[in-house]
Amino acid sequence: MPGYDKRPPGYDKYAFEPFAVTVDLAVFTIRDGALRVLLVERGQSPYAGQRALPGGFVLPDESAETAAARELAEETGLSDVTGLHLEQLRTYSDPDRDPRMRVVSVAFAALVPDPPEVRGGGDAARADWLPYGTGAYGPLAFDHDRILADAHDRIGSGIENTCLATAFCPPEFTLGELRGVYEAVWGAGLDPANFRRKVLATPGFVKPVHGAARLTGGRGKPAALYKAGPATALHPPLLRPTAEGRPS
Repeated sequence: MPGYDKRPPGYDKYAFEPFAVTVDLAVFTIRDGALRVLLVERGQSPYAGQRALPGGFVLPDESAETAAARELAEETGLSDVTGLHLEQLRTYSDPDRDPRMRVVSVAFAALVPDPPEVRGGGDAARADWLPYGTGAYGPLAFDHDRILADAHDRIGSGIENTCLATAFCPPEFTLGELRGVYEAVWGAGLDPANFRRKVLATPGFVKPVHGAARLTGGRGKPAALYKAGPATALHPPLLRPTAEGRPS
């Protein structure tokens, strides 16, 4: 009924110190064969002028997932992000992680196959797709270095055991493009013939697009096109190479 108070009798919501909830997004893409991450330059204090992950406060009528999707659309400029891979990473709740007040952040990892030009929004002065792990952006604001490293670990492990790598690819892709995803995320070269054999031997990983091919810039015949198959997990997993070049 209108005006009905669902709080238990005698409950005082002001008995606890208030705190805010935010979402932070580690958004990855592949561009020019390199793994890139979307970073913003903060335009306001704290950490004005320093790079940070995009994100923002969860509004009173939002879930963390809704806020993450909203922030992803705002930061990338995409009108529809429903088809993108967006997964919750973990919650970061150290009491002093934000100098303004107690802020708990729910972090998400997102993958964008065809990165659009981005723009700064909210308290961000600018936004850029920057190469991951090159040191080009210096220490990140807040605890975002930790969040970004955790997200990269999650993606690196995810493409070993699941079909997550196809989320970096366009709807139709070559096996060379798929291999490029693994090489960019893992930071290691893979043998093309061995990779092709493993992918095609994994049930449900990819499906051929019959009658379609794409010129890849080489001198050979056009490469066959594939699309993501129905599988979600890889059996057996596609393990990354170790420093010695052997599967880990």
